[in-house]
Amino acid sequence: MIVFDLECGRGHRFEGWFNNSASFKEQTLKKLVTCPICGDIRVRRVLSPVATKTARPEPEKAPDPIDYGRLAKEIVHYVNTHFEDVGSNFAKEALKMQYGVCEKKNIKGSATAAEEKMLRDEKVEFFKLPIPRTEDDKNN
Repeated sequence: MIVFDLECGRGHRFEGWFNNSASFKEQTLKKLVTCPICGDIRVRRVLSPVATKTARPEPEKAPDPIDYGRLAKEIVHYVNTHFEDVGSNFAKEALKMQYGVCEKKNIKGSATAAEEKMLRDEKVEFFKLPIPRTEDDKNN
């Protein structure tokens, strides 16, 4: 069943219940739909202030929780695999790449607070990432 808001030619508003839209059209053409207030057969559908949904969307699946420990290990593995370790020469190597003295590449290393300030002043983009020491690092 479907409910339509209807209005007669004299402006009276009322509801009509039908099996479907085709049923409303058929009954209107046969002049079976009349205004309950004045009996007028000039009836038309009007916009309803209420909207209904015929189908419900499937609820969104909650995203899997983030395993931060695994994520951190993957980041460390990626950096260790794809970045060249330049040790304490990080600032020097970063400046060389900034000014085109050498080819740009991914590097990792350490810098003092003064070197970090100088890199920022020179507009060298870098980020600090604490990487835990490996067993090999601890034995040296």
